[in-house]
Amino acid sequence: MEGEGGGAERPMKYVLVTGGVVSGLGKGVTASSVGVVLKSCGLRVTSIKIDPYLNTDAGTMSPFEHGEVFVLDDGGEVDLDLGNYERFLDVTLTRDNNITTGKIYQASPSPLLEFIFCGFLLKVVPHITDAVKNWIELVASVPVDGKEGAADVCVIELGGTVGDIESMPFIEALRQLSFSVGKENFCLIHVSLVPVLGVVGEQKTKPTQHSVRELRALGLTPDLLVCRSSQPIQENTKVKLSQFCHVSVSNILNIHDVPNIWHVPLLLRSQGAHEAIVKQLNLFSKATPPDLMSWTQMAETYDNLTNSVKIAMVGKYTGLTDSYLSVTKALLHACVACSLRPSIEWIAASDLEDESAAVTPEAHELAWRTLKGSSCILVPGGFGDRGVQGMVLAAKYAREHKIPYLGICLGMQISVIEISRSILGLQRANSEEFDPQTPDPVVIFMPEGSRTHMGSTMRLGNRRTFIKEPDCITSKLYKGAAYVDERHRHRYKVNPNYLGKLSSTGLEFVGNDESGTRMEVLELRDHPYYIGVQFHPEFKSRPAKPSALFLESYVVPLRIEEHREDDALEKKNSNAATSCGRGTPTEGS
Repeated sequence: MEGEGGGAERPMKYVLVTGGVVSGLGKGVTASSVGVVLKSCGLRVTSIKIDPYLNTDAGTMSPFEHGEVFVLDDGGEVDLDLGNYERFLDVTLTRDNNITTGKIYQASPSPLLEFIFCGFLLKVVPHITDAVKNWIELVASVPVDGKEGAADVCVIELGGTVGDIESMPFIEALRQLSFSVGKENFCLIHVSLVPVLGVVGEQKTKPTQHSVRELRALGLTPDLLVCRSSQPIQENTKVKLSQFCHVSVSNILNIHDVPNIWHVPLLLRSQGAHEAIVKQLNLFSKATPPDLMSWTQMAETYDNLTNSVKIAMVGKYTGLTDSYLSVTKALLHACVACSLRPSIEWIAASDLEDESAAVTPEAHELAWRTLKGSSCILVPGGFGDRGVQGMVLAAKYAREHKIPYLGICLGMQISVIEISRSILGLQRANSEEFDPQTPDPVVIFMPEGSRTHMGSTMRLGNRRTFIKEPDCITSKLYKGAAYVDERHRHRYKVNPNYLGKLSSTGLEFVGNDESGTRMEVLELRDHPYYIGVQFHPEFKSRPAKPSALFLESYVVPLRIEEHREDDALEKKNSNAATSCGRGTPTEGS
């Protein structure tokens, strides 16, 4: 095929990451890390995540079921692994980079509808598998790094484990894809578990052998094995795996437990993963030696941090930390930039409520002790009324005790509810989401939303927020920008009919949307750091580019402490000067 420049167009190279034995081995981190290593070799990388579930997207799933819903610029509600891809590779993906069974089945019958009425038989093979291949090839060619033209390599992660019934059509589609593009354009990496039985103490290879055997029976043979283990695997274990899995010893890689996930690309680089992939995909003419100097510095910096900051995370889904994965990553990025180790104190919002004092007094006491011992308080997004009163109490404590507070989406609305009740005296002030009959609906439903269809009916994706107060804290954090573009995911907004009353309390709405009717950013006067935002700044935070809102909220307690130390030192020096008979210097001295 001829390109625009007249030369032969380079075929897309694919790296497929599959998993075996058990789920939760870290395929997403492995796929992201493979992308980092290839990118460090000067290659352009894009990513695709395949989720075999029947849902069209992750939008309506409970965070307890599937972890966080990650939101993209185009409003796509996708799997949290796409967040890992964006953070590790610093790319901007689209909803089409997340393929689900629901999307494929929803899209496939439409173009084939005319054949159904002509007596044509619609089947999983070849029609569904063809749809999967076409989707992959089309999306892989879309640039995601801000440059023109297709990427060099597309890293595909297949969710679940080999042998799952729901993933069979995708396995077959990927088998066909590997055959059609040719061996030098397709590299298969299989992630598996090498456990150690406590009684025997020996690294067991049998689970991986069975997993590879099943994969080969389905028509796919791994080119590289990535073995997950708690400790580095032994050389004799690699030799045994090589013999029974038909993978050369040099292509058997090990990802053992590390202090932080930023070490994973370094582990892969040190074991020559880039060399094996470049060789398999015949990319010698394009790839350069890997340059991971900045990545190494970042990983080592975190390892060497000694000072920490306690951050109270007051939320609904604290039982599963993946529910707030992007928030915790944004905290990590900001803290490392401040040379601090984040110490996240998880507080179930319901434990702060008065009812908890009677039902679970120990949990109630612990929650309040943890909240009061934290340097900052963060209330993240969420849906439903469980724990709302506890969040209101946390926001009130932060306001009254001058504790740095960041409210995200629901956390911003909580601030409005708390101040309406505590300062304005509107005891039943609430959001229509939690109390449709409230006499003071300070947070209301947005008319363009849907009350009956939950999926993809919210205000989603990248939207512009205009900063209308140039002297406000938010404006300074965004370096005086007149507007910011951040990602949204909500269906309720602050009621504009209450803006006058709320402003009289010292609550300032310093940012709004283009219509001026949606309040996007609030700040509290006479408070060191009290900010609520309707958008989700965590979705755009990157390791080397932390979100300004997260960064500043942890710098503030340091400044407060420094200010106290300076005051104490100044007082000490003043006392010393007085005792020596020296007063304050005058103009003529």
